[in-house]
Amino acid sequence: MNEDSTNNFIHEIIESDLSSKKIDSVKTRFPPEPNGYLHLGHAKAIHLDFETAKKYNGECNLRFDDTNPLAEDEKFVAAIQKDIKWLGYDWGKNIFWASNYFDQMYDYALKLIQQNDAYVCDLSIDQFKEYRGVPTKPGKLPPGRKRSIEENISLFKKMKAGGFDDGSY
Repeated sequence: MNEDSTNNFIHEIIESDLSSKKIDSVKTRFPPEPNGYLHLGHAKAIHLDFETAKKYNGECNLRFDDTNPLAEDEKFVAAIQKDIKWLGYDWGKNIFWASNYFDQMYDYALKLIQQNDAYVCDLSIDQFKEYRGVPTKPGKLPPGRKRSIEENISLFKKMKAGGFDDGSY
């Protein structure tokens, strides 16, 4: 398949943004979790991420989503890097770790809460499944969404400080 002759809605958006000067370069990223070996779906994502960057003379970042330290292992990091290279791709100097940006992500989340665009959810996994919508049934408003901005900020700050059991929010 010739990547230069293929197009999809993502490439159409990129091309529109480049031609309108909304953006002047393309950066993609492949964000694996270092908690297991890659599978076929990962290979497809790797191909899309790296080939899209290549098509537009951009860069593809390898950004490990290392936000669950209990499930992560250095052997998976090495295996993921080896597999990406085996597929013919190289991230160069563009290797990052999500944990290095935790404070920035926390600040973004706080801003979303302050704008009333996010909230702290205390639903269990089963309750979450019950509340979310599906194509044949609309979702329900979760209780946390009704909290005040101030209460959600307070809960969020307490979460960061370790004030709750894992998984309770």
